[in-house]
Amino acid sequence: MSVPQRRVPAAQRGVRLTRRTPVDSTITPDAVRRATRPGRVKRPAPATAAPHPVELAGLLHELTVQLLGADRLTQALDRLAAFGASALPGVARCSVALIGEGGPLISAAAGRAGETFDQVQYAESTGPGLEAARTRSLVTSGDLAGDERWPVLAAAARADGHRAVVAVPLDVRRSSVGALSLYLDRSGDVDPNLLLTAMAVAGQAEVLLGELHRREALTEGAEVDRAVGVIIAQRGCGVQEAYAVLQESAQRLGLDRRTVAERLVAAAARNA
Repeated sequence: MSVPQRRVPAAQRGVRLTRRTPVDSTITPDAVRRATRPGRVKRPAPATAAPHPVELAGLLHELTVQLLGADRLTQALDRLAAFGASALPGVARCSVALIGEGGPLISAAAGRAGETFDQVQYAESTGPGLEAARTRSLVTSGDLAGDERWPVLAAAARADGHRAVVAVPLDVRRSSVGALSLYLDRSGDVDPNLLLTAMAVAGQAEVLLGELHRREALTEGAEVDRAVGVIIAQRGCGVQEAYAVLQESAQRLGLDRRTVAERLVAAAARNA
């Protein structure tokens, strides 16, 4: 009869047990290749604890209340940027950019770090935020000052103290595309737990911004109709001509049509 073998604990055998970390499937292969280029050694960023589901739900609830309470889309972007800079751990600055079809880029930013990086990024039309918006994929960098993808931004990154970034795409249905960019003041690979929280916030923001855009479109339509009525009464013209006059005035003043309509209606009310 064979003698049963006694199992020796791993610690006594000198074996070191390691825990395997699951791979985040949301990161594209290109992002992985760029993050692991040969010859570049990165200091890992300090890891944060994974967000508890209750804590994450609380963050999303707070974001919902803030954004749905905004009067306009631009105000909602300001609130989103302030939320990202203050509520997400390790974030020194948060910027948001939206690009509508045929319209100008709309941006907002908040945080303690400088704004040179964003200014150069938008002026040169290149950078992590714009790349995330155009490719609609997650973009990360653990060394902004030395990242070969955007050499024109290296000096701005050093000046602002931006060491790393995660840019999450925003896809506001039937309205615009853009990105939520979180800048960190420590270099190294971006913490996966921050990625998880950032993607959850961006996903919620997409839904909320889409609803705000729908509301704004309805409000704009009502304001424009009132302004067209004022133009018809003042000029004695037809409906189509009145719409053309309003549109030409907006282009000449460099303002959106709703703002011009509101001012026209307000002026007519004062003079009544």
